[in-house]
Amino acid sequence: MKSNSGKFSVKFFVGILTFSIILGIIGAYYFGSLDFLKKLLPFKSTSSVIIKSFPPSFADLVDTVSPAVVNISTTKMAKSPDFFGDPQSPFEEFSGRDFWEKFFGRKLPQQKQRSLGSGFIVSKEGYIITNAHVVEEAEQIIIRLANEKTYEAKVVGRDEKTDLALIKAKTWVDFPGPVKLGDSNKVRIGDWVMAIGNPFGLDHTVTAGVVSAKGRAIGAGPYDDFIQTDASINPGNSGGPLFNIQGEVVGINTLINTTIDGNIGIGYAVPINMAKKTMEQLTKQGRVTRGWMGVSIQELTPALAETFGVKDLEGDLITDVVPGSPADKAGLKKGDIVVECNNKKINSIQDFSRLVETTPIGESVKLIVVRDQERKSFVVTVKEKEEVKKLAPEKMGPDIGIQVEELTPETAQNFGYPATEQGVIIFQVDPGSAADEAGLKSGDVIKEVNRKPVNSLKDYRDTINDSSLPGGILFFVFRKEGSFFVVVKEQ
Repeated sequence: MKSNSGKFSVKFFVGILTFSIILGIIGAYYFGSLDFLKKLLPFKSTSSVIIKSFPPSFADLVDTVSPAVVNISTTKMAKSPDFFGDPQSPFEEFSGRDFWEKFFGRKLPQQKQRSLGSGFIVSKEGYIITNAHVVEEAEQIIIRLANEKTYEAKVVGRDEKTDLALIKAKTWVDFPGPVKLGDSNKVRIGDWVMAIGNPFGLDHTVTAGVVSAKGRAIGAGPYDDFIQTDASINPGNSGGPLFNIQGEVVGINTLINTTIDGNIGIGYAVPINMAKKTMEQLTKQGRVTRGWMGVSIQELTPALAETFGVKDLEGDLITDVVPGSPADKAGLKKGDIVVECNNKKINSIQDFSRLVETTPIGESVKLIVVRDQERKSFVVTVKEKEEVKKLAPEKMGPDIGIQVEELTPETAQNFGYPATEQGVIIFQVDPGSAADEAGLKSGDVIKEVNRKPVNSLKDYRDTINDSSLPGGILFFVFRKEGSFFVVVKEQ
């Protein structure tokens, strides 16, 4: 009888040998000692690509670009916080702003409010890009370079819709070389990026991560087109640059998505290509002009597409056309579905809005529209969009704590009302005012004052000037939820 131990030994030896050979082949493949094996194996290695794109260190990149990154500190005057301002305080009834002003007969003193942000130099003359909210209402702006030198700066222009601003050093200096602006259209998901900024006042903090997503819409407005990154971004990083590993700025760090006070790995940056167009206008004229054609639109739903006889969900449905507007003159109608603009397909409201608003004033756009299940072509000449100008309010009647403007067709559309709506619209309600206590809100349309119709700013001025606050003022107001009467009285 033959022993099984000999067979076991042979099998064990063969197994060990086979395992060693396989291990050797894999090791040789990954460490490159047997190049010919790469051609024989049925899968392609990505290790060389990963090693090539992964920077062993960001140090050289930081040394090159950090001199052009600045810390920004701003100062503005703000009302002092309420005396004994804790609403849970047992003295709350006898404290606060109202008590102070009534008892002492004067308003609470103002105090300086400071905030921090970041920016980056884009010219040797001292022009700097940052976020609009960083320098909002700033009375003094101080920039500090990496070499600790500080300079006072002024606002050249701001654009709230893209949250971008251009500032400039008041005293010309030989600034460090400006950053190189990249092409955000070439950014790929998974690319390495690096952020430099001033989080929580910590000078020139460097963080790194990858591009997590592109074209993010987060409900901030029609210009939602953010680059999402997991590079750590915190308060104070706003306005700072997001670099690719070639040292080019591909985005401006703007905001974070978090439920706490710090970063959780979801940050957003404005693409640099959007910033280039905005900065060009701010440099030339200190403001941004946008195109307008005079239509209200909504996105197609499956039910709407079926009703209008459209197979695909591409395109935007026109819900209103302003009489006398460029769209009206070109022949567009309510119910038309815009599927192309200048040979570009329309997939969302943001697509159409951006294409129209970025068209130079006076130039034309070619639209392909589906009407009654037939494709038609229209050419519309774009006009300048009138922005809501919140100027110092004209003194009208009793001080009830609201600021109003005439409801133009375009303003009505901006607030989501029909273009034919008439009246005056409230664009600001002072907290704690008589109007605020009565329940009036920004966006309300005033249709009547003391039972007299209000179809214009002049109508409102005439009626409100004849009104008395102690006796109460009767308003008839239109809101999206419906119309209602409200009495505003002296508190």
